[in-house]
Amino acid sequence: MKITTWNINSVRLRIGLVERFLKQEQPDILCLQEIKCLNDQFPRKAFEKAGYPHIAVHGQKGYHGVAIASRTPFEEERADQFCSKDDCRHIAIRLKGDVHIHNFYVPAGGDEPDPAVNDKFAHKLDFMTEMAERFGDSVDTKSILVGDLNVAPREHDVWSHKQLLKVVSHTPVEVEHMTRIIERTGWIDVARELIPEPEKLYTWWSYRAKDWQASNRGRRLDHIWVTPALKKAALAGGRAAYAIHEEARGWEKPSDHAPVSLTLAL
Repeated sequence: MKITTWNINSVRLRIGLVERFLKQEQPDILCLQEIKCLNDQFPRKAFEKAGYPHIAVHGQKGYHGVAIASRTPFEEERADQFCSKDDCRHIAIRLKGDVHIHNFYVPAGGDEPDPAVNDKFAHKLDFMTEMAERFGDSVDTKSILVGDLNVAPREHDVWSHKQLLKVVSHTPVEVEHMTRIIERTGWIDVARELIPEPEKLYTWWSYRAKDWQASNRGRRLDHIWVTPALKKAALAGGRAAYAIHEEARGWEKPSDHAPVSLTLAL
């Protein structure tokens, strides 16, 4: 089973890129973040035409929003809210064989990494705290967690560890919160299991760079994790089973995130 996660930064604006990617890579399941549309505005017909008729959407007008599109039917879907807010940042499905897929868009957190003065950063930390609490009893489940988690946790997940230590997405407090989520359930960060440091891995490059490839100041914000019950399936294909589709960042009018895929032996 090949699963892809992609912060598309408006699915309606970039549906042509989605269609191109689906034709080229043919994942079994595509998880999108920042779809930026209501459920009834989601371009279902385009997905159905591409061969992905089974769709779960948790949409929001103009902001956030997540969706999952699948080639094959799934048995259940659910959307959870976090921090007592109406933000649409989570959608989950259950596949045949009791495999659960959770698709997340964690709050970006604004610019100032101080929860006392920045409500957006406080929200991000609270959101991650709730994630840790909710997954505390999931250690024995067959679960996959994907999405734009807006944290680049390791030294070689950013272009400059030293320069980004005080920049939102790579601060020690954010890394601590992410580590707590991982430890509560024993999540396995598949990318770093298959491609250890010191190799650099990036999935996001800022629009601000005049030439994003030349500057290559990236961060690994997009993640695929599995619970221990799926570790063997996730790692069976070795390094070749994991891919950051960097070329999509160079397509015309792209998202600032590249799609990330994992092929599991399921």
